[in-house]
Amino acid sequence: MNTYLTVMLEAAPNPFSLITPNPGLSIWALIIFLLLIFILGKFGFKPIANALKERDQSIADSLAQAEKARAEMALMTAKNEDLLNQAKEERNKILAEAREAAEHLKTDLLNKAHAESLKKMSDAFREIETQKNAAIVEIKNTVGQMALKIAEQVVRKELHTDAAQKEFVEKLVKETNLN
Repeated sequence: MNTYLTVMLEAAPNPFSLITPNPGLSIWALIIFLLLIFILGKFGFKPIANALKERDQSIADSLAQAEKARAEMALMTAKNEDLLNQAKEERNKILAEAREAAEHLKTDLLNKAHAESLKKMSDAFREIETQKNAAIVEIKNTVGQMALKIAEQVVRKELHTDAAQKEFVEKLVKETNLN
């Protein structure tokens, strides 16, 4: 085992050699680092920065569009409110006109009914007057016929004396006055 350790120690470089600076290696590391930063800056950082700028711009555009949409929505809401108010006013106006038309129709119907009832009453009064006049004419005709019958009876009866004639006429007058 001793031999194994010796071989290993002889083959291994100095462990402190990694810590000590080597000027050639440091220059190459610095050149590679600067070259890496230049390449990444030209081909990596610029596209990333441009992509971030585009993303910021698209976010700003989206926010502006959202604000514009919000403003349009508020405007549409206001227009809808106006339309709704106009529709309510129109509905109220139509209802008022319908009520007025119904009231006018009711008044017209009542006036027509009243006029018709007055006409029927007038016709009934005329009919009553006509029937009354007809009844009076019939009564006059009946009275005239009765007078004729009485006169006929007076003429038919042969009364010989003036006293008998007076007595008969007085009797007929009394019967006529009583009836």
